Amino acid sequence: PRAGRCGHFVPRKGRFCRMVPAPGKRFCGEHGMEEEQNDRKRIPCPLDPKHTVYEDQLQKHLKKCNSREKPKPVYFVQDINAGLKDVAEIPGEQVSLSSLSIEELQNLIIKLKKASNGLELYLKEQILSHEALQEALNDPKNGESAFKHLKQQASILGHMEKLHLLGPGRCFVEFGAGRGKLSHWVDIALQNVESVQFLLVERATTRFKVDGKHKRRDSIFERLQVDIQHLCLNKVPILEKTKLPVVGIGKHLCGAATDLALRCLVESYTACCDGENDKPAAKRSRTATAAVAPDPAADNGKNIEDHKPAAGIVIALCCHHKCDWMHYVGREFFKSVGLGPVEFHYFQRMSSWATCGMRETTHRASASEDQPHYPEEHEQTFSRTESGSDTLQGILTVEERKEIGCLCKRLIDHGRIEYLQQQGYKAALQYYTESAVSLENVLLTAVPSPSLIKEPTT
Repeated sequence: PRAGRCGHFVPRKGRFCRMVPAPGKRFCGEHGMEEEQNDRKRIPCPLDPKHTVYEDQLQKHLKKCNSREKPKPVYFVQDINAGLKDVAEIPGEQVSLSSLSIEELQNLIIKLKKASNGLELYLKEQILSHEALQEALNDPKNGESAFKHLKQQASILGHMEKLHLLGPGRCFVEFGAGRGKLSHWVDIALQNVESVQFLLVERATTRFKVDGKHKRRDSIFERLQVDIQHLCLNKVPILEKTKLPVVGIGKHLCGAATDLALRCLVESYTACCDGENDKPAAKRSRTATAAVAPDPAADNGKNIEDHKPAAGIVIALCCHHKCDWMHYVGREFFKSVGLGPVEFHYFQRMSSWATCGMRETTHRASASEDQPHYPEEHEQTFSRTESGSDTLQGILTVEERKEIGCLCKRLIDHGRIEYLQQQGYKAALQYYTESAVSLENVLLTAVPSPSLIKEPTT
């Protein structure tokens, strides 16, 4: 161990503990149990067994432990965006792809191609940019990794501008916000615009946030530390007060998080909530000509102001292999083409073939030589059962696997498009950046169709 540091070796990390023990002690408080002369017994914390506590101070520790359950915010509504409630529809444990026979695998591929027949599978390439990022894009201090992120963010802003979503009087909700860089650039693009607010949704605590850069600006930034599955936008105090139209955005929103965000924006946000049970009191009809106003009878006769539909949705898709049948918004589409939860399970695993093994091993450049690298995209790590197996050897070439993986992605995404269309939105998919910049280069956009927008009464 280093001088003045704890003498406990941590096998999991392959190094000694770096904590500083008390004067005259060999071990820190966490690993003090190593000292035989210490009569006080340390036990694993019942809230989080990764750390220990003195047994005689357990009750005191439980009151201040960082792992204790914290009070839920007012916008937390259990499973409001979860989707499937019938557990009978959720498939049981499935065997891995590597355990499938050749015949089973071939049957899956036949089903995939049959279900994809007639769908629009070839997406247009629409790589846009925005003047707000031109200075950063031309800055030689930005390394290769930073440049790739900037190109994606510039294209996302370009698509938002094309859809007329960059303007005053908007609330931009960034799902899976991380450090909040996408909201940062939207704010830069709207620096002379009034009545703009940002809600950054992230379930985990995040380091190196860029929120502090906006303290001297007029824009309002607020973080919501909550899982999208439980987020009711109607109950967010600042949004409830201003009632600004919502624009949902996200850069590489991983797997099922995309489905949760879509349901949050399209269903739970546009439905009035019954305060007694915190459940949506009424939902719009699943047709493109759906009426905006909820059924008064379904709301127990209460006079609640109608909520407008989300003004727009712009989400860069990512990690289809992490999708989940329970949360997936395109279940009805899958059923309409003769597919179910079992096929969905294998297709979402096979979707990793589109990118796994295709990426060359490259040295990750940092934003600059003097700055650490903070990845904003989800690193994809695949097991042998996902990327390939003995079953596939001699049956499918690398290019064939890549083609099937892309087909799985497009099928899953088409279910999302149909869901949005049935909810009254004009939705589209397009390549928003080059594959050399990101292999996850598909952008989902949606705006309300004219029939969904309620005309003001005169």
